[in-house]
Amino acid sequence: MQKPQKFINRLADETSPYLLQHAHNPVDWYPWGEEAFEKARADDKPVLLSIGYSACHWCHVMAHESFEDERIAKIMNEHFVNIKVDMEERPDVDKIYMNFVQLTTGSGGWPLTAFLTPDQRPFFGGTYFPPQPRFNMPSFEQILESVSEAYRERRDDILRSANEIVGEIRRIGLAEASTEPVSEELLDLAFRSFIKTFDAVNGGFGGAPKFPAPMSLEFLLRFHKRTGNEKALQMVTETCNKMAHGGIFDQIGGGFHRYTVDAIWLTPHFEKMLYDNAQLARVYLHLYQVSGDAFYKSIVERTLDYVIREMLDESGGFYSAQDADSEGVEGKFFVWTPQDVSQILETEEARIFSFFYDISEAGNFEGKNILNVKSTIAETAEAFELSTEAVTEILESAREKIFEAREKRIKPFRDEKVLTAWNGLMLAAFAEASAVLGNDKYRQVAIKNADFLIRDLSREGKLLRTWKAGKAKLGAYLEDYANLADGLFELFQVTGEVKYLRESKRLAAAMIEEFWDEEAGGFFFTSKGHEELLIRSKDFNDNATPSGNSAAFDVLLKLSKIYGEESLSRYAVNGLRIVASQMYRYPGAFGRALSAIEFHLGRVREIVVVGEPGNELEKTLAGTFLPDAVVYLRSDDSRDETPLTAGKEMVGNQATAYVCENFTCRQPVTSVAELEALIK
Repeated sequence: MQKPQKFINRLADETSPYLLQHAHNPVDWYPWGEEAFEKARADDKPVLLSIGYSACHWCHVMAHESFEDERIAKIMNEHFVNIKVDMEERPDVDKIYMNFVQLTTGSGGWPLTAFLTPDQRPFFGGTYFPPQPRFNMPSFEQILESVSEAYRERRDDILRSANEIVGEIRRIGLAEASTEPVSEELLDLAFRSFIKTFDAVNGGFGGAPKFPAPMSLEFLLRFHKRTGNEKALQMVTETCNKMAHGGIFDQIGGGFHRYTVDAIWLTPHFEKMLYDNAQLARVYLHLYQVSGDAFYKSIVERTLDYVIREMLDESGGFYSAQDADSEGVEGKFFVWTPQDVSQILETEEARIFSFFYDISEAGNFEGKNILNVKSTIAETAEAFELSTEAVTEILESAREKIFEAREKRIKPFRDEKVLTAWNGLMLAAFAEASAVLGNDKYRQVAIKNADFLIRDLSREGKLLRTWKAGKAKLGAYLEDYANLADGLFELFQVTGEVKYLRESKRLAAAMIEEFWDEEAGGFFFTSKGHEELLIRSKDFNDNATPSGNSAAFDVLLKLSKIYGEESLSRYAVNGLRIVASQMYRYPGAFGRALSAIEFHLGRVREIVVVGEPGNELEKTLAGTFLPDAVVYLRSDDSRDETPLTAGKEMVGNQATAYVCENFTCRQPVTSVAELEALIK
């Protein structure tokens, strides 16, 4: 029988798993909304805004240390109106106050803690605050008392400071359009900047903590495709090898953790995010196309199979995240001791497994072991005087046994909300992988996901942001429209199903109507009809996920090529020119935008294949890395959706490919060799 809860607050009525985690705090939490600000105005109290997400380790720490402490909660309730926000549901709110914290402290992160006036203006903030003073940080209680006293005693100073800060935050989103056209010079400069920050020993960019940077890797693959530069490919290959062999990759269950605290890809914060796995799956998929190395194919499959097993709702939607902690301990689900292994495997099997996956008595993580690969199959075979085939077989069998044993452990918490933007990213990954790998299971997952998103995350033609347990809510943001439009476009390219192309274009048109800034250009983060916040911001930087602007530019360029509508590309090109000056200064912050420029400046082909589904010409296209092409698979009797397909029929009753540039087409071809000659 479940123990009755001592406290309950307004968050109990929410659907966000993160907010529900705080529903029984002694803090009198409000969700973001007018009720909270009205209460603040009526009681003449400042607002304490706390923002986090369910897979955030330090969010859990601060919750346990402070928000579950009745004494601290009493101070919060007496002096503040307290609002808790899930940053994944409300990135619009998070972006405003994260900009404020970064502007005033020089750094940011979650949990984010900000103090606001009752009209939403921030005046003090930070991230994690400990329960007692440490690391040159004041305690959370000291912060609460100081802010409360300042609000009572020095109100005029606070209001003046808040007004100045709001002006600074507004300026962050402003960007002047470049007077120069977007050119290959920018791409060359970006490439050189990645060389400077590349870690030649460990792969990746910069030092600890180290993030995977999938959008930067994708740009480098495209740069290599266009220029033939081998250094670009080398940086991708070395990074992907190191990550796939490191602790950032779950060697037993598949899928990638969010980042590592070190520079060598060994020790992750163990949370797994949907968006990382979506983007990394495509990087490895493209590297497989470029290299033909089946190792990269295996990483794609192990990643997507993990997503199907752990992150797929029966509705077809993908869940958001898995936590770093289980049983209150970070990484407990994922780490091993030699004794753990010896209880599961036979003696020799355990020795080989431990050698290959770097398991020792000393351990590499708090006395235990994060599995990572330090020796090759050949080196392992030599060490144990076995054939490589025998070692491969032993390791595969042992991994299955270890996996089955791990499944009996208590699993990390899973955030089961479905976010439209992140689902769009994963939809694209499953769609493309289904064609490249010839995997019908992935194709069916993509189709079911697309149909679910179109049906259940839409109301009166407008997208919604989030869904959980049958309930969808919150108006969608730019990134939701852009990523879903892009995912649907990718699904169209591999299925030829015109309904997905039409919906992609419809979403793009709605995106322009609802989000485009007619005065200054670029897309706003929120739609015209969105609730009025302190600032209607724009987001151009590509962080862990693509900015809505970058994703929008990318899909608009592709739609313009397949429909032959220059008006679509104009929005993208104008937007790219707006951020060009920032890209010259910080190219590493614009990986997705750089890929969009590669497409825009490249020799883009429009390719139509007419014939029965699954023909050899289709397979040839799927096996080729073609970031500079759009593909229309058309059965012989289907109607023309765009002028691109008009008059194109099979030749000699054989599957036929038409390779075009700017709607001017070469002679149709029917053989794989002829098609390969045209697309190389």
